[in-house]
Amino acid sequence: MLSVLLFFVIIWFVFDFYLGRKKHLSIVSRRETAIIHGDFDIFTHGKKLFADYFHELQSAKKHIHVLFYIVKDDAISQEFFNILKEKARSGVEVRLLIDRLGSLKVKKAAIQTLREAGVRFAFSNNIKLPFLFYSSQIRNHRKISIIDGEIGYLGGFNVGKEYIDEDPSVGIWRDYHLKITGRSVNFLQTEFLSDWHEYAGEDIMGNPAYFPDLADGQVRHRFVPTEAQQLEQNYLTLIQQARDSLIIGTPYFVPCQKILAALLAALKRGVHLSIIVPFAADHAFVQEGSFPYLRKLIQAGANVYQYKKGFYHAKTLLIDDKICDIGTANFDKRSMYLNKEINCYIYDPAFIQRLKEILEKDMDDSVPLTLAVLNKPNPIRSFKECIASLVSYFL
Repeated sequence: MLSVLLFFVIIWFVFDFYLGRKKHLSIVSRRETAIIHGDFDIFTHGKKLFADYFHELQSAKKHIHVLFYIVKDDAISQEFFNILKEKARSGVEVRLLIDRLGSLKVKKAAIQTLREAGVRFAFSNNIKLPFLFYSSQIRNHRKISIIDGEIGYLGGFNVGKEYIDEDPSVGIWRDYHLKITGRSVNFLQTEFLSDWHEYAGEDIMGNPAYFPDLADGQVRHRFVPTEAQQLEQNYLTLIQQARDSLIIGTPYFVPCQKILAALLAALKRGVHLSIIVPFAADHAFVQEGSFPYLRKLIQAGANVYQYKKGFYHAKTLLIDDKICDIGTANFDKRSMYLNKEINCYIYDPAFIQRLKEILEKDMDDSVPLTLAVLNKPNPIRSFKECIASLVSYFL
């Protein structure tokens, strides 16, 4: 009886996921900018980022719009909430959108106090009928903040103690996060308001107060939001453009077969491929899920670096020192097929040189992953690789 029930549950999961994804693909549309101009700064350390971010939040005069995937229940999260409540009480319009499952630790009492202070709060990606399993897997992984319509933040950091190096089990957190000013902040605002309309049910896109007249900055770039299957094609296009070098930085390396084939083809045509991943994993099976792909790439000539000076959570691609991609998307199937993400493609030589120096420093703080290590007999690791291959979509 139990085996029959399990069989029907599995069948239900499969059909729920298949039909849910089909429906999602039928309604999704592409939203990306042409080449636009802004001014950029980049943060690689959480304490410096949050010192700057909290200062800008406290300096807000009109409105604060924030979207995070993860907000925890700890000291820095409380500080973040307190700033938002203080600004709301002072008359600043504050909206906060967080992912339902990513921010599961945020308690109802905390939400109530935010709302009582005047913060407009909503969850993104609630589990809903008719596709319960599929909707439970679709996460809003974007991290966007817009302050007074003039300052934007985008990148890999969430809100929690691990992101400011206060979780001993993780150590120093290495990530890349952009601070953006100039006319292109308007698009980040548009993206936030689009998500807010979808999840909070409030359509305020037409309010001109959210879109001040800003000057162009110096850095050529474009923003590319993705969901459903869009990111896969974007990555394929970037990889196929590479002629000399390609650097990938990601905490989770679990590509689809099309992406793996494109990387192998790049190596075959002489592209120097380097991949930076963490030395230690922060989630079960994600590292073992990467090993089969990394093994094939190392065999074909790729260099893989395992970052040892803490946990590596950055999300970036650097192609031929001509294009860099920094954003919220990991180099894995979950980001390619399930998550809502937003990335920034940057074409400015000076900024690219700055990022390249960061990447070179991160590779210096890493150890090479070799075939000798990957092929050393290890029954436990082999078992985990098998399990990871079965659930690679959901790692």
